[in-house]
Amino acid sequence: MSFFKFLFSKTFLIQIGLAIVVLVLIVFGVLKWLDITTNHDEFVTVPDLSKMSLRMAKETAEGELLRVEVTDSAEYDPDIPRFAIIKQEPKAGSKVKENRKIYVRINPSGYRKITVPQLNQLTKRNAQAILEAIGLKVGEIEYVDDIGKDMVLGALYKGDTIYAGDKLPKTTTIDLICGNGVNPDMPNFQTETVIDSTLIQTPEGDE
Repeated sequence: MSFFKFLFSKTFLIQIGLAIVVLVLIVFGVLKWLDITTNHDEFVTVPDLSKMSLRMAKETAEGELLRVEVTDSAEYDPDIPRFAIIKQEPKAGSKVKENRKIYVRINPSGYRKITVPQLNQLTKRNAQAILEAIGLKVGEIEYVDDIGKDMVLGALYKGDTIYAGDKLPKTTTIDLICGNGVNPDMPNFQTETVIDSTLIQTPEGDE
C-alpha cells in the first residue's frame, strides 16, 4: 500500500518531471549536434571544373567546401588541354552537401597506343575494316606487281615499314601496299613493231 502512495507522492512526481526534462534536453542536444555536424538542409552548388588543371580544380572545389578525387584517365580529347578535367561527377550546377567529393577524370597526354594487327595476305577491304575497328585510319593505297589482286603486302607509317605488333597512337593514318593482280614473273608479250621506211624498197620497174 505504501508503494502506491509513493507513486502518487509529490516527491515521485517531481523526480518523474525532472527525468522528463533531462530526457527532452538530451534529445534536443543530440538533434542540434547532428544538425551542426551534417549541415542539415545546407547545400552548395557544384562548380564547373571542366578544362581546369587538377590544381585549379582542387582550389576551386575547396573554395566551395568540396573535395576533388581523380578516378581515372578518359579517352584523349584533342579539343581539351592535356591533363585538364574532362569529366566530373556530380555535374556542374548540382546541389550537394559540404565536404562532398567530386570525382573527376583527367585528359591524358595523348591518344593511347594501338597494337598493329597482322595485315599481310588480307584483302584490302578486310584490312581497312580491322584497322578502323581498332581506331587506326587507312591513308594511301600503293599498288605493286603481284598476282594477289587487292591483297595487302605491307604497311607504311610516314614512309617507314611497320609490322604486326608495332604500337601506334590511336587515329594514326597508315598506308597500305597491295597487289595489282599482275604476275611479275610472266613475260610481257606486248611488243611494238617499228617499221623503218628506209628499209622498204620499191622493185625497179614498178614506177
